Amino acid sequence: MNTTYTAAATEIGSVDVGLLAVGMLGTLAYFVIGIAVLGVGFAVLDLATPGNLRHQVYVDKNPNAAILLASNHLALAVVVVTAILTSSDGFAQGLADSAVYGLFGVLLQVIALRLMNLLLPGQLVGLVGNPQMCGAAWAVGASLFAIGLVNAAALT
Repeated sequence: MNTTYTAAATEIGSVDVGLLAVGMLGTLAYFVIGIAVLGVGFAVLDLATPGNLRHQVYVDKNPNAAILLASNHLALAVVVVTAILTSSDGFAQGLADSAVYGLFGVLLQVIALRLMNLLLPGQLVGLVGNPQMCGAAWAVGASLFAIGLVNAAALT
């Protein structure tokens, strides 16, 4: 019995360097938009909380301020990622969509923080000044993250 084996030819193909370069520039542009929105989110949160948030987190090492900052950043990151993923396929329109919806997400997060401050007992925004970790900071942080998930899901 004779069995003949034939080698299958595999074509590797070619690489379009121009297409890669354009893709890398697009990646960089979306990255810059995302980081800018996160930066604005930090600045707005800093304005919405008493004192200098950066100083409270990184110099004073205030755990309540750190929990609030971290949870808000995670929430905004989900919003920014969703804004980028659901943006228009056109490059310029996609960048505009990502920036506008990302910044709108920042606004919605601040509104949510303000509403929590009004509806929940105590001044939750003021807890960032307390140097002793408290459960309320974790509750506010978890709520902000949950609101960020809803915020991201609402992007259309």
